[in-house]
Amino acid sequence: MSLIKSISGIRGTIGGRPGEGLSPLDVVKFTAAFATFIRKSTKLDTNTIVVGRDARISGEMVSNLVCGTLVGMGFDVVNIGLASTPTTEIAVTKEKACGGLILTASHNPMQWNALKLLNEKGEFLNDSEGKEVLRIAEDESFEFAQVQNLGNVYVNNTYNRKHIDDVLALPLVDKEAIAKADFTVAVDAVNSVGGVVIPMLLKALGVKNIIELNCEPTGKFAHTPEPIPENLTDIAALVKESKVDVGFVVDPDVDRLAIVQETGDMFGEEYTLVSIADYVLSNTPGSTVSNLSSSRALRDITEKHGCTYTAAAVGEVNVTTEMKRTGAIIGGEGNGGIIYPELHYGRDALVGVALFLTMMAKSGKKPSLIRKEMPEYDIYKSKVELQPGLDVDLLLKKVKEKFANEKITDIDGVKIDFADSWVHLRKSNTEPIVRIYAEAHSPEKAAQLADSIKEEILAMID
Repeated sequence: MSLIKSISGIRGTIGGRPGEGLSPLDVVKFTAAFATFIRKSTKLDTNTIVVGRDARISGEMVSNLVCGTLVGMGFDVVNIGLASTPTTEIAVTKEKACGGLILTASHNPMQWNALKLLNEKGEFLNDSEGKEVLRIAEDESFEFAQVQNLGNVYVNNTYNRKHIDDVLALPLVDKEAIAKADFTVAVDAVNSVGGVVIPMLLKALGVKNIIELNCEPTGKFAHTPEPIPENLTDIAALVKESKVDVGFVVDPDVDRLAIVQETGDMFGEEYTLVSIADYVLSNTPGSTVSNLSSSRALRDITEKHGCTYTAAAVGEVNVTTEMKRTGAIIGGEGNGGIIYPELHYGRDALVGVALFLTMMAKSGKKPSLIRKEMPEYDIYKSKVELQPGLDVDLLLKKVKEKFANEKITDIDGVKIDFADSWVHLRKSNTEPIVRIYAEAHSPEKAAQLADSIKEEILAMID
């Protein structure tokens, strides 16, 4: 059994003894701690918290525990039921709530669930806020309401439709062009909430020919839910054999978007953001942001349009913070996460689907041609296993000194930018390893770069 407590939320496997997995007692404790934090920190004159969940098997049980705990803490709950992470984020602001909870373990297998914590803006808590919730939980410094001050639960199942309506209203989404193009679109939603909302979105966009794969929201995931190539062989074959124009794959909480080309080949998660940013920048120039481990292709596309790119530390909250600082018009992460502030500051696969289809319709280009026109890079991932107790910070300092003549970024580990490639080193917070991410113009060069850096690190340890 596993229980992972971090600033972004509480994630664990269902079952087991308290403190060893995400047991009912742990759900209550961390929900009460979050409610206590919200009570102390909110600047809004409201007593409402929004709760949404994905379709995993434990979702209803966890939702009942969370909603009951919030009521016991004296909060009113707007329970929006089966809803994506971005839908829940939008619901927080529309309800003028003081916070929100998304019950999803994202791309983790079905035995996992999690409490993801939102502030009054419908955005994830930052580092200091997350740590305060964990402190409150550790100390159990929360107090439940007296009987006359208990909250109430209100069910509102309209937010999937409201989210879709907001997407349709975006100036760069062209419903008429999409309908006229008469696309055939395949969807793999891994039997979670995406199976409800993505087909609904496509129909609202005027797509008549939709092939649904794993779109029953049973929570019994048909394959490992992370939307990476090795897990997507079924939809790849379907797209190739059925003359589909494009395939879309979402993770269980619908904040990541993977695209399948009409050939059955993967478009590449890194290029979800890059291609959509190209479309957005061609219509509304502005700055962009992604994290340090995302492809340099976004920087190249941004500069092609005469605009400015900035890198942020890894983590959605870090990306959105930098986007606000720079006034970025689009940003995200290389895992298929699109953040489009015109709608809200959160990764949103619905926005990605609508903008990509509009780009296809207006350009007349198939996904394979769109991909071919993007800057060509490949990322290779590796790691160095370390002896427990080794001073990783000192090790990374030595790496910085070794490559002092190159461009170094150290806001999150150490990133070394070379003329036509880069490598990013990050220490793990949970195990004695250094993660290595390298990118170059070919898979072979990226692997060679990662291996050479790994040898440098091993030489420093000896």
